[in-house]
Amino acid sequence: MEEEKTDMKTTFRRTGLALVALSAAAPAWAQDPVELTFLVDNGPPSVAQAEALAAAYTELNPHVTFDIELRVGSIDGDNLVKTRLATEEMADIFLYNSGSLFQALAPTRTIVELTDQPFLDVVSDSFEAVVTADGGVYGVPIGPGFAGGIMYNRAIYDELGLEVPLTWDDFMANNAAIDEAGYVPIAQTYGDTWSAQLLVLGDYFNVEADSPGFAERYTNNEAKFATDPAALRSFERLEEAYEAGYFNEDFGAATYDDGIRMIATGEAAHYPILSLAIDPIAEQYPDAVPDIGFFAQPGDDPDKNGLTIWLPNALYVPQASENIDEAVDFLAFVASQAGCQAQIDAGQVSGPYLIEGCQLPEDVPQATRDLVPYFNDSDLNLPALEFLSPVKGPALPQLTVEVGSGIRSAAEAAAIYDEDVKKAAQQLGLPNW
Repeated sequence: MEEEKTDMKTTFRRTGLALVALSAAAPAWAQDPVELTFLVDNGPPSVAQAEALAAAYTELNPHVTFDIELRVGSIDGDNLVKTRLATEEMADIFLYNSGSLFQALAPTRTIVELTDQPFLDVVSDSFEAVVTADGGVYGVPIGPGFAGGIMYNRAIYDELGLEVPLTWDDFMANNAAIDEAGYVPIAQTYGDTWSAQLLVLGDYFNVEADSPGFAERYTNNEAKFATDPAALRSFERLEEAYEAGYFNEDFGAATYDDGIRMIATGEAAHYPILSLAIDPIAEQYPDAVPDIGFFAQPGDDPDKNGLTIWLPNALYVPQASENIDEAVDFLAFVASQAGCQAQIDAGQVSGPYLIEGCQLPEDVPQATRDLVPYFNDSDLNLPALEFLSPVKGPALPQLTVEVGSGIRSAAEAAAIYDEDVKKAAQQLGLPNW
């Protein structure tokens, strides 16, 4: 890592600074007051980012204030967003996923297009690609990029003389040594079903490495999880970890908060999770931060070791908003170095911000430092499947819970998931389905 600051940006197509707070051109006293409604999920990082950005923007534009609304996450939150868009009752600005879930919002009919806005000049191409529909760009990034992989306790690794594994066999060998030493090898938290997906979703770099072009074939209904050996292997790895007895005894009821506690306190050595988990660890267990590391989920070939990455969520403006100009101007602020800095100041930094010129401070957590080599080399990272294909079925959390609990085999779950995604693809009107 460089002495001054770590620049973790991706490759950009253009240079220049974002246009920030266009409305500041007129004196605040001459402008009518505006209150923007702002819908975000109720996760602490999302709330902190929204509050920090709103406060920073209002400081520059005193006539604009914000009413931040919270919604639940998961499927219920997805349905609420879709319903409010469909009924034209959406907030002036809303935070939602990029990638496949964004495509399901029918953005060309419901969301304001931003393609010609000059502030997109400093947004990374890789992010724009996952908020693009029919050639138009519809969102700006909020929060950092992050990854799916294995969070691990470095103190346990040091104690047992273990090295970061580059193959699945090495990973399982580490788990055997950890189990022998009396620690939980792998924390699993099926009380929050979304977390059960990570050993499958975080494996996508390995799928593409062993089955190049899988995402395109999958989108075209030419490849299946149940019949492509590399894709099926993702479900099989989850099955193998369960059958080896490497999970915590209460894995069926344990929650994400329990997983955070286990990895931070050294009760568990590994937690397959998103790298964003460093934020709650830093908040709840600050002394543990130096002991927490992160590595890519290993595949079968040490020469094909790389990281499955997630691009940030996005902010969007609905077409039904009565304050489109002000809302879009707020997005211009978010897509600027000042907006990026407001987010960095709001809490721990768990990954790169995809705004040109936005640099991370020197004192980032070790787990974030571990991501640097992967993000800095395009050959060492690949977006998760949901960013490469619009096809994603809603049943994956439950199916991975079943595989990870021994209720259903990997092969059976993969076949059921293939049927699940068929429905989603047909709803999107994709050809060949």
